[in-house]
Amino acid sequence: CTRLWVAQKAKTKVQFGRFVRFALVGAAGFLVDVAALYSAFAIGLGLYSGRAASYLSAATFTWAVNRRFTFAAKTPPTIIEWLRYVFANTSGGLVNYLTYVALVTWGSGLLSHPALAVACGSIAGLVVNYIASARLVFGESDEKDAQPN
Repeated sequence: CTRLWVAQKAKTKVQFGRFVRFALVGAAGFLVDVAALYSAFAIGLGLYSGRAASYLSAATFTWAVNRRFTFAAKTPPTIIEWLRYVFANTSGGLVNYLTYVALVTWGSGLLSHPALAVACGSIAGLVVNYIASARLVFGESDEKDAQPN
């Protein structure tokens, strides 16, 4: 019983550390996202098309950093892995984008501050994206989670 408890505690610690790293990468991705959004505005894209472009920019950045920093991927990066990452994070991305759309469309005052709507969308999609990335892209399993780094 004690052995099981120790194994569960180690698994929880590893998972929590990985989630914190994922969230930190997401925070950096937020900065990329906002910079790309305002760059898209500068070249004439609107609130919605600009957001789609900025999301892809941020997704590419977070894939590259998460594969190394969060999940310590040992294999070289491939376009197939990037596509799996973007596809796996579609649910979180949809939650992210719909939150943004709802806030800039109906949120009082957020139309003039789209960065706040991006932040809300990013937080809303975080957990969904973490689970999808860990399980579907980087192949994390319960057995791996139980082994401390």
